[in-house]
Amino acid sequence: MINQLTRLFTMMFCLSPVAYTQAAVQSTPAVTDAESTTQLNASETLAIAEKVEQLNPVIPLSVDQQAAIMSPLTAHTAKYTVYYGSIELGEANYRLPASDSGYYVYEFNSDVSLLMLSDERHLKSEFTLENGKLVPFRYIHERTGTGSDYTEQTAFAKAQAFIHTIYKQEALKLPYQEKVFDPLMVQLQFRMDLAANTRPLDYKMVKEKEVDDYEFRVLGKETLTLNSGTYETVKVEVVREAKKAKKRQTYFWMAPDLAYLPVRLSHFSKGSKQLDIQLASYHFEKPLPPMTPIVIDGPATEHAPALDALAAETENDAEISESELDEIKQLAED
Repeated sequence: MINQLTRLFTMMFCLSPVAYTQAAVQSTPAVTDAESTTQLNASETLAIAEKVEQLNPVIPLSVDQQAAIMSPLTAHTAKYTVYYGSIELGEANYRLPASDSGYYVYEFNSDVSLLMLSDERHLKSEFTLENGKLVPFRYIHERTGTGSDYTEQTAFAKAQAFIHTIYKQEALKLPYQEKVFDPLMVQLQFRMDLAANTRPLDYKMVKEKEVDDYEFRVLGKETLTLNSGTYETVKVEVVREAKKAKKRQTYFWMAPDLAYLPVRLSHFSKGSKQLDIQLASYHFEKPLPPMTPIVIDGPATEHAPALDALAAETENDAEISESELDEIKQLAED
């Protein structure tokens, strides 16, 4: 559970104006005459389409839209409290200093413990902003605590077309891919994509010598009240295969007015215990611009597990059984 918990940390946060122009601008649906359209051959249809594109070029983003998309890169800090059911395990902190050069350093630190078990993580992501896109440069992940200590380091050598990664002293060289991220800076890319209404929300991350795929879906809007305040949020789910979705469900609540800063994560395993990460405090160094209305994807299926039902199952089950404690110990030692 300790390892599971901290893996969720890196997934939780669980995305340039030019790059997002087409996705962000809302187009008006075209009204066509079915009878007349069928009389055109392929070459005539193509010629008309090219003419329409010339007469109606893509509208550039306004200054306000550009500012909204770039707002997650505003210098800020955020502190989170971590719970297992109603039991407080510890805290996690994020820090993104200001940058005037297009070179950024994003940091994460966590310290969680349960009885005699402990887990500390220190993550640092170095990346650049190039033509409005986030490009990874170097990633470091240091873990200490119960079980084996280890370090993970990844260098993204774009010019050499390779990704060099070392995990638990084992090195591997992977082919470089466009739109690939490290597990920390991808959180900022995700927030930028939400602000730009980019779809699909899917990402490739280099983690533990592998390239993992993650996909997200915006379910709807919710007002969320936590100890730190009340937030207007959008709820996001981690998309999984139907068989896996029956065993695990993960939800995020992101606050548009806070540059889509995550304010809560809830994770369920087999409908039982709830892993809960809640925003405790935050600070932005500059005022944030207003966000454009977000596109709601809705649930993937009508039969998706209901979060309220899962929460009700765990509300009165805050105690940890001996079997669960044994499982946590084993996971912490892996």
